[in-house]
Amino acid sequence: MSAHTQTAEKGQNTALLCQESYVCSGTDEAVFECDECRSLQCQRCEEELHQPERLRNHERTRIRPGHVPYCDSCKGANGNIMHASMTGSRQIAAVRCQVCKINLCVECQKRTHAGGNRRKHPVTVYHAGKAQEPEEEEMDEETRRRKMAEKVVSFLLVDETEEIQVRNEEDFIKKLDCSPDQHLKVVSIFGNTGDGKSHTLNHAFFYGREVFKTSPAQESCTVGVWAAYDPVRKVVVIDTEGLLGATVNLSQRTRLLLKVLAISDLVIYRTRADRLHNDLFKFLGDASEAYLKHFTKELKATTARCGLDVPLSTLGPGVIIFHETVYTKLLGSDHPSEVPEKLIQDRFRKLSCFPEAFSSIHYKGTRTYNPPTDFSGLRRAVEQQLENNTTRSPRQPGVIYKALKALSDRFSGEIPDDQMAHSSFFPDEYFTCSSVCLSCGCGCKKSMNHTKEGVPHESKSRCRYSHQYDNRVYTCKACYERGMEVSVVPKTSASTDSPWLGLAKYAWSGYVIECPNCGVVYRSRQYWFGNQDPVNTVVRTEIEHVWPGTDGFLKDNNNAAQRLLDGMNFMAQSVSELSLGPTKAVTSWLTDQIAPAYWRPNSQILSCNKCNTPFKDNDTKHHCRACGEGFCDGCSSKTRPVPERGWGPAPVRVCDNCYDNRGIQLDVAELPSDEEGGTLIARKVGEAVQNTLGAVVTAMDIPLGLVKDAARPAYWVPDHEILHCHNCRKEFSIKLSKHHCRACGQGFCDECSHDRRAVPSRGWDHPVRVCFNCNKKPGDL
Repeated sequence: MSAHTQTAEKGQNTALLCQESYVCSGTDEAVFECDECRSLQCQRCEEELHQPERLRNHERTRIRPGHVPYCDSCKGANGNIMHASMTGSRQIAAVRCQVCKINLCVECQKRTHAGGNRRKHPVTVYHAGKAQEPEEEEMDEETRRRKMAEKVVSFLLVDETEEIQVRNEEDFIKKLDCSPDQHLKVVSIFGNTGDGKSHTLNHAFFYGREVFKTSPAQESCTVGVWAAYDPVRKVVVIDTEGLLGATVNLSQRTRLLLKVLAISDLVIYRTRADRLHNDLFKFLGDASEAYLKHFTKELKATTARCGLDVPLSTLGPGVIIFHETVYTKLLGSDHPSEVPEKLIQDRFRKLSCFPEAFSSIHYKGTRTYNPPTDFSGLRRAVEQQLENNTTRSPRQPGVIYKALKALSDRFSGEIPDDQMAHSSFFPDEYFTCSSVCLSCGCGCKKSMNHTKEGVPHESKSRCRYSHQYDNRVYTCKACYERGMEVSVVPKTSASTDSPWLGLAKYAWSGYVIECPNCGVVYRSRQYWFGNQDPVNTVVRTEIEHVWPGTDGFLKDNNNAAQRLLDGMNFMAQSVSELSLGPTKAVTSWLTDQIAPAYWRPNSQILSCNKCNTPFKDNDTKHHCRACGEGFCDGCSSKTRPVPERGWGPAPVRVCDNCYDNRGIQLDVAELPSDEEGGTLIARKVGEAVQNTLGAVVTAMDIPLGLVKDAARPAYWVPDHEILHCHNCRKEFSIKLSKHHCRACGQGFCDECSHDRRAVPSRGWDHPVRVCFNCNKKPGDL
């Protein structure tokens, strides 16, 4: 070829000619550019070339004035741009080699045609500069859609540990890059790892742009859940992690898939296999069952709790099964009279899987004789389903975020492997509470994290009694017979008793069982002998489950020891002589309770019956065992037996008058009765008790810290285990004292537990120290 000819062929062209020369011999003007054929084509060549079924769905663009084709050398074999990540856009061709029949940009021409024989290849020059972008008014619909998809980027929505990666509703809308008032639908994709889910979304929604990352590596390129906004179809597109992949936290990641399915309006199940596998039907069947069992109620609650204007549909999304084959025919092609959807339903029925939760199930197949895969059929099916608003309506992006947030808060946390039922894709353990009864071993049947809403644990099976946990609950028998079920607990004192009076009664009569309706129905030591068990007389017994983190049932509401220590602490801080006030009050009351009938009550003795000396707070009153009057120590220091009153043969305290009149005998009417004889026995025991109390008062000089653990109720956390405040987390030291909440038993500083409130369920009927959290609880503690 002469130099003149070569120069002429390099001249600036004014019209693009057909590059195929299939029908027109290269003389007709080009009308289309085909990406898959990588050539410009005239009308006749385009029609003839794309007659075969496998070529009909090639991506073709109509050529407009000023059109310049893209460089062919910058593309990979499958049409993907090799250096798009570096340049950010496709390169415009500068020349076309007439021998190689390819379009080349300036860089590719220098790289491939700068030396050797190729340097002499004749070329046709396109525009000298970069082609001008057509005005938006001049764009056709396809070009306008492609341009809208150029700026779309994906973002991580939920990571592999089920943590949402957007801060709030505003952040979610910002990352989607859409209007807050825009009504959207959600499309998600599921399938096995390596089946090309991300690649499918890129071609079905974003015209081949790598919005969702793809990779030829063995490791999964999609970890967690990724989202992007399709501005053309007004949908949120969600890419998920593949099934059957080598991954940790498999249970949590599988549960995450169902959360995505619950907020989706359309689900694409992508499978690339010559025949449909059972795991597809098993996955959809288990997902449907779990959706109806766990998510329907939660979506209704979310609508009410969040006050959403658009109700969240309790009917699941529609499903499109996208099936790609290579060597086998598509489903239903052997029997044209049978629709594929009917064959799908028959397959579900044979496997005993019932996808009742899904609003519809459609089948869309494509057979790939030669790559690339044809996604046009899937694209049309998706657009048709998105136009159907009879079951799932578009909603604002804020509603989508709130639904996902509510489901993530409800169904979260680790799933113990030892409780897993691996026969199902979505076992109940993914969505139900993982707590197990410590007594019988049965599991809680409530939803996950139900305790955050104040809902207690629950199990349908009956529990068994365990002595270790003493999981009995008492109910008042009298109330039960009247149609009421009122729980009662053994405790130190009645609610009507003052703290010190109740403590004294407990020392003498034992613990009590008090019903809010019937009053005190039982005292453990009401009689000297013959006291019956409350179960046989006044209460009914029920066995309840023992859940981890909950408190005991009947044990250790007898808090007498701790109440005594509390009284000691209070008195030690406010009274210099600790033993006088409380001890005198308790001793006086105890004396009156067990005193014989002829004794004058302590409250009526204001002065000595002989010398008339008034009694002061520090003075001790003494009763004469003969006449029963009150005397000072000086007027009743003598002793002698008083057999006529039942005091003998040992000498006892008498007043001076009775000592002098020892020969006088009492009348028969004045002799002690059988009841008074029992009272005398009680009095003798009481004097021994008073001596013991005196020793206890003397022992108050011992530091209280040495006996606090012995007096601590069982539901209290031991002092040595409390290192910091349970609320504000401040570390305890010599300057910062520990205080126990009487309701929950945890350790707090004074600032976090300064409230006072009665805790009847723990036996504290008078206001006692409670923490900040327990004080906020409504009703009785």
